[in-house]
Amino acid sequence: MASVSGGAAPSEWPGERLGLNREGHGSIARSGRRIAALLIDFAFCYVIYFAFFFENPFASSIIFFIEQVVLMITLGGGLGHLLLGMRVVRLDGSYAGWWRPIVRTLLLMLVIPAVIWDSDQRGLHDVFAGTVLVKR
Repeated sequence: MASVSGGAAPSEWPGERLGLNREGHGSIARSGRRIAALLIDFAFCYVIYFAFFFENPFASSIIFFIEQVVLMITLGGGLGHLLLGMRVVRLDGSYAGWWRPIVRTLLLMLVIPAVIWDSDQRGLHDVFAGTVLVKR
């Protein structure tokens, strides 16, 4: 039954409306795993920043952007995603391509789109990029 406001009925699990599995391979990666992956990426980028670029105030952001985009285009996810068994794909489960990781990362770096989630637990950075973070 639809809600009084005319919206869609609530789904039984995140990703159901997208045709994704409830659990396991191909299911939506949950928030704890995603936050842990982001912390791993931040730590990795900070080590590079501290070792080589500590005097440049923009270097940490540039390093994060390059790490995310290059690894997402080539391997399907950032270092944290890969270590924790996740990948970024298009809604149909195919390769994200080259422009989606760029858009996704730019929006992630703005922070606000990443902390606003839809009912499928996708941040606005994923919604706008047409991607979803799933378990491998």
